Amino acid sequence: MTIDTSGPPVRDARKVADFKPNLILGEHSLCPGCGEPVALRILLEVLQELDIVQQTIGVVGHGCYGSFVRIMDVDVLQCLHGRAPACATGIKRVRPGVAVFTLQGDGDMANEGLQEVLHAAARGENITCVMLNNGVFGDTGGQQTATTVLGQRTKTSIEGRDPAAHGYPIPVADLVAGLRGTAYVARGAVSNAAAVLQAKRMLRKAFETQLRGDGFSLVEILTMCPTGWFVPTAEGPQYQQGTMEATYPLGELVTP
Repeated sequence: MTIDTSGPPVRDARKVADFKPNLILGEHSLCPGCGEPVALRILLEVLQELDIVQQTIGVVGHGCYGSFVRIMDVDVLQCLHGRAPACATGIKRVRPGVAVFTLQGDGDMANEGLQEVLHAAARGENITCVMLNNGVFGDTGGQQTATTVLGQRTKTSIEGRDPAAHGYPIPVADLVAGLRGTAYVARGAVSNAAAVLQAKRMLRKAFETQLRGDGFSLVEILTMCPTGWFVPTAEGPQYQQGTMEATYPLGELVTP
């Protein structure tokens, strides 16, 4: 069928579906171009599609995304810096019938609580951890984190991360993938439409892994932070693809 686009449509447009999950209750307050709201949306879409919203508990760390607790209609609690996997472990052991996930940034998971996620994975805890990785401490001004890639400028590495001075970035997903208690590990991104769809599939697989009782699952999602990267908002996705995705390749690292 050929659609004539030389003029306006014969029929008026009408709304047939909402543009966002009804689990999002309001507007976020994050910077323009931030990728974290996109990651939140696909996470909530997965919970709805799996029909587990009423049997889900989230544990949120500290970071820009911490403001999401005000706009997401899911049972959530906030814990100390880096301790989300330990808190989630306690919840899951007390309530084994619920789906438990953590939502953490790279500063929270890699800098503040790397030991927590590694030990949870090593124990094979049946929880799902989600790391939003933008390579900066966005909530406190854009300082370097353990995942900041070589050459990346931050407020504390103005000339770019130098391995001689700052060491090398820590690939959290790769570390977790090497532990025997891990059942599913993947790394996605939200830098373009295809990547968003792929990341959503990864989140779905992670929760399905937990629902089957297979063990620990982790999804790392690379998210844009043009404010913390010193780049124009519109250039955030391209910058991410050329820097972070080159250091952290997208794909599944461990599958059931």
